[in-house]
Amino acid sequence: MDDQSAGQAAPQGRKAAFGFIFACALMNSISFGIMIPVLPNLIKEFTGGDTAAASEWNVIFAVTWGVMQLFCGPILGMLSDRIGRRPVLLISLFGLAVDFMFMALAPNLMWLFVGRVLNGVTAASFSTANAYVADVTPPAQRAKTFGWMGSAFSFGFLLGPAFGGWLAEFDLRLPFLVAGALTAVNWLYGLLILPESLPAEKRIARFDWRRANPVGSLGFLKAHGELLGLASVGFLFQLAHTVLPSIFVLYSGYRYGWSPAFIGLPMMGTGIAGVLVQTLLVGPVVARIGERGALLLGCAAGAAGFAIYGLASQGWMYLMGIPVFAFLNFLQPGLQGLMTRRVGPHQQGQLQGANQSLQGVASVIGPIIFGLTFAWSIRHDAVLHAPGFAIFLASAMLASAFLLSLKVARAPAEAMA
Repeated sequence: MDDQSAGQAAPQGRKAAFGFIFACALMNSISFGIMIPVLPNLIKEFTGGDTAAASEWNVIFAVTWGVMQLFCGPILGMLSDRIGRRPVLLISLFGLAVDFMFMALAPNLMWLFVGRVLNGVTAASFSTANAYVADVTPPAQRAKTFGWMGSAFSFGFLLGPAFGGWLAEFDLRLPFLVAGALTAVNWLYGLLILPESLPAEKRIARFDWRRANPVGSLGFLKAHGELLGLASVGFLFQLAHTVLPSIFVLYSGYRYGWSPAFIGLPMMGTGIAGVLVQTLLVGPVVARIGERGALLLGCAAGAAGFAIYGLASQGWMYLMGIPVFAFLNFLQPGLQGLMTRRVGPHQQGQLQGANQSLQGVASVIGPIIFGLTFAWSIRHDAVLHAPGFAIFLASAMLASAFLLSLKVARAPAEAMA
């Protein structure tokens, strides 16, 4: 049975499977969101309240996680093509739960470091979820479905940071305990309920170590038409996207005087705006302007939104940029729609593993670029008053992604779809 007839024969099965994976991704993103406003402040507590030193340690942790992703992402991606999506997703969720427990109990920075290593080795939840979506969704509907998957991440930013900031008012370690418990429930949910999406006949025959590495991933992207160009757009997006996780908590506290509890509210506003775009606009807009148009719109809006954030000298000015920045959420659905059309079912995991490897590179160099730029800018604030300089760099990266997309973001041949 071919993909089209399978989609027609079991549409309810596809919808049910997507419902399972969406709920799984939603719980995971909420757990991740809970720790975002808390971890930098825990690091700051370990550094004696030194904001610049906390930013530098934050860089070390983020780079460590990215290095693990760089090497382990392709392995987990190809592994999901070999043994299925469900086991890899369970491995990832288990590693994240252990990481949260390390953060909850850490007596010093080295414990936090070990937790980030463990999480980086196993983290593949969103990339495996994307491969799962490609398995159960017809190509023409993938951009809309990836928009819904993006909304799961936005829901995490909608609920998680505000909840985490509120929990931190009682105890700085409490958010990690709650996040770990949610992740453990998520793992149990996947173990007992989540069905496998990749049938045995569509899996690769053997695991090839020559391709399950960063170099092999680049070769895979280069061998499939314009995948390398599209992956480069994705890399610029991932690189720019690391700026706020790298500096936002420390940046907003330094520039606007926002407390950990208040910081969750702008994140919540960003999440609400993102959810509205992803659930209400991505489907009809992509149907009208296509995946290429959605990609270009997302790049342009992200560049403009970051520029507004960097220019904002007061908190209310930053908040004015949220509606503009929300349209960045067109980028990923358009990009994933274009990329997944270019490979078959047995290579979706390898594609997502390659993307995750590039995300690992971005996670390595992004915090270095943005974290150290922010630390430098506040140490030299009296000479060059530009605390938003790191955010301007992110805006320039998305502007470059827009220009590259003009060249590489063409729809594949109908036969590939």
